[in-house]
Formats: sequence, C-alpha cells, structure tokens
Amino acid sequence: MPGLLRGVARTAVVAGTATAVSNRVSRRQAGRWAAQDQQAAAADQYYAQQAPPPPPPPAPAPSAGDEMSNKIAQLKELGELKEQGVLTEEEFAAQKSRILAS
Repeated sequence: MPGLLRGVARTAVVAGTATAVSNRVSRRQAGRWAAQDQQAAAADQYYAQQAPPPPPPPAPAPSAGDEMSNKIAQLKELGELKEQGVLTEEEFAAQKSRILAS
C-alpha cells in the first residue's frame, strides 16, 4: 500500500505542477495579446487624429479650343433666341458683347 500511496501522491504533484504551469502560460499569453491590442488601438487612434489628406488639385483650365467652342455655342443659342423673338436687338447686342468680352 505505501507504494500505491506514493504513486498517487506523485501523480497529484505532477498534475498540480502541470496545471500551474499551464495557467501561468495562459495568463502570460493573454497579457501579451492585451498589450498588442492596446498598441493597435493606440496606432488606430493616432492615425485617426492625423490631418486629412490634402484636397485634390483643381481641374485643369479649359483650353483655348474648348473656350472658343463654348463661346460659339452660346452665340448660336443667343441667335436662336433673337430669331424666336425672345430677345430684342439691343438685348442681343449686349449679350453678344458680354460673351465675346469674356
């Protein structure tokens, strides 16, 4: 019987030691994961506080050809309005000079 008691005691000690080591490893790993989570959260917060990106550059100015075709289209529309009787000769002349001056 003393041999059996010694075997049971030894098994209990080994099992207790294994449980203690396993628990300690689990706690250390959980602590490491928590630290990594805190670092990631701090980095996310840092980047969220950074200034927004600069606005996109302005659209290029229309070329001379685009401006000319735009003026021609406006003059054609103005001429149609005059032909329909919507604009008088004076109004037509004033609008035409405004378009050509721009």
